[in-house]
Amino acid sequence: MDDIISLGLETMEVQTVRMVAPQHFEQYWQAGVLANKTDFEMNIHGPYYSELLGGKVERGRSLAKIESTLQAARTINARHITLHAGHYGDFGRGQAANQQVANVFSGIVDRVHTIWHDDEDEFPVFPWIKEGSPSKIGVETSGRQELWGSLEEVLEVVNHVEGTVPVLNIAHIHARGHGQMRTSEDYGELFDMVRESIGTKEFYCHFSGVEHRTGNAMHYTQIKKSDLNFEPLAEFIVEDGGWLDITLISDSPLLEHDAMYMMQNIEKSRHKQLERKAREDRRRALSLQTGKSEDELRAKESQIAAARGTAPAPTTETPDAPAEQAPAKKETKAATKAKGTAKKT
Repeated sequence: MDDIISLGLETMEVQTVRMVAPQHFEQYWQAGVLANKTDFEMNIHGPYYSELLGGKVERGRSLAKIESTLQAARTINARHITLHAGHYGDFGRGQAANQQVANVFSGIVDRVHTIWHDDEDEFPVFPWIKEGSPSKIGVETSGRQELWGSLEEVLEVVNHVEGTVPVLNIAHIHARGHGQMRTSEDYGELFDMVRESIGTKEFYCHFSGVEHRTGNAMHYTQIKKSDLNFEPLAEFIVEDGGWLDITLISDSPLLEHDAMYMMQNIEKSRHKQLERKAREDRRRALSLQTGKSEDELRAKESQIAAARGTAPAPTTETPDAPAEQAPAKKETKAATKAKGTAKKT
């Protein structure tokens, strides 16, 4: 965790993909204490394989694994607990499946609140229990057609279960949409859809490169080895995402490397924005001084650039060609709020 903080990242997500062993809780408590002292945001990911739409036995087995995650979440003061629903099972797609998932997640939310406040007076070593609020349950979008968790399904459940939030796994959304996340406008439509559906300005997202076929995610890749480009998202965050409070988690095989890559791309987009505004201000001032219109000055700049053999500076930022993405987290929870984060086991 120290190495994450030293990189300037502001959050991380701990993976509890299997049953949490008792000896892990000492490490979790130490991480929670350090996070509380440094104002570092902790999050946690539950079991990757769940059968919340399975039969009574399968569902009970999944909930037993999730219980360990919920206990660990309190120990590390997790802001979000990310969970999957699993296969559709006998339900198939539709309202029956959505209602079942909503019922299960409603019970999980209740359990989180019970755990959070259980014997709170006996745990002075957990100051965040009294000072903070219970973890939010994150319902993650899935990356395969046979798994419950399309964006629409997730939003419907979150809209009906208080205490839950959508976890937008961009790689999964990209894969299920046959490579749909390509431009900054695509991200604008995505975030607008979520905002209009559940009325939130806070977004918890996962990002990585992804190999996909026929609407299904095959596996995560590093950012530069995928057709999922991070630059359009960085551009959207800087240009149009001033209203966003976004946390980006790296799912990349390179974790911290790609988390830093995302942060750097967001900063690069910010610099481009500042440079463009500076050019526009200079052009405006020259227009007042010389009596020439801004269009005339822009044309002159293009002529000079052509003579030098360089491309003229664009008046509006054009999206870079699709490239890879890596997770970043609320990097500056201010202007565009994208933090650099990594997911750790």
